[in-house]
Amino acid sequence: MKFSNEIIKWYKLNKRKLPWRNTNDPYKIWLSEIILQQTRIDQGINYYNNFVKTFPDVMSLANSSEENVLKLWQGLGYYTRARNLYKTANIIAHKFNGKFPNEYNEIIQLPGIGVYTAAAIASMAFNKSYPVVDGNVFRVITRVFAIDTPIDSGQGKKLVMDKALEIIDTQKPGIYNQAIMEFGALYCKPKNPDCLNCIFTTNCLAYRKKFVEKLPVKISRPVQRYRYFYYLLICYKSNESDYILINKRGGNDIWKNLYDFPLIESNKKISLNRVIENGFNGLVLKNKTMKLMGNEYKHILSHQVILARFIRVEIKEKQQAEIQKNIRNEKLIPIKTRDLVHFPIPRLIEKFLEENRLF
Repeated sequence: MKFSNEIIKWYKLNKRKLPWRNTNDPYKIWLSEIILQQTRIDQGINYYNNFVKTFPDVMSLANSSEENVLKLWQGLGYYTRARNLYKTANIIAHKFNGKFPNEYNEIIQLPGIGVYTAAAIASMAFNKSYPVVDGNVFRVITRVFAIDTPIDSGQGKKLVMDKALEIIDTQKPGIYNQAIMEFGALYCKPKNPDCLNCIFTTNCLAYRKKFVEKLPVKISRPVQRYRYFYYLLICYKSNESDYILINKRGGNDIWKNLYDFPLIESNKKISLNRVIENGFNGLVLKNKTMKLMGNEYKHILSHQVILARFIRVEIKEKQQAEIQKNIRNEKLIPIKTRDLVHFPIPRLIEKFLEENRLF
């Protein structure tokens, strides 16, 4: 069996029609690969089309602002991808005169581009013989060749990469890489793989040994951290307009450079009464009109779970001096409520606003 020949033949007959295929434009290939990290294809298509329409080339992306990029990215999560997208566009614009580098060793130096993405760009855009190894490829290779060493160990990664280098089609690496990823996505799935209709049924060692679904092997994952967020929707009227306070997130925590509301965080659940008793960084909540809004919102990230509640805090005119002091101390941003739509916000906040018809 010539593995690469068989999988390319299968791909040409069975590949899905996706907007980033049948192009060797490195910008579009890069954009699709970044979007599809941690994102399902059916969700990623619309984002890809919107990005290409808004930023048709790397220079238009570089000439925009990070805030515009984050706003267009809103809802995809893992926002570091969007920030690195903007950083990389600017590096290509200034260091490479707007031309995407065509050497693997230069591509992999760009922010947000690792071994997998660099191999995808180098092979699909420039026909360089570098194998891509993502989750789909790990499954296909470990199953067909019965590699049971944990793939999240150094030895396991090396075994898979060595095999990937051995079986890649060096004449058509881009098509081959797309073929093996597509095969893993459509046939060699994590659960309920379609072994009966698989082109490798007679050659797949895991199928012959009856342990397909046990591969690939992974070392147990770390326990997720739970965080409890109590968001304060601090609202007031001024000059006949409705205002709300928002916060721009910084530091190295989640959602950097996105906007959310003033936040009380706890490592355990606390009652509304406790929130009122504690106040918010000098802002006394006891005599304010407060309302708990909606249900608890659960937002799952790779290593943490956010459980959020939203509390509306109405500030009367005579209490606004206290608010102004808090705005200065906490660097909160007062905006007209209707303008919230223009700011990039985490999906958790967006979902709350949509469900409560505030967005």
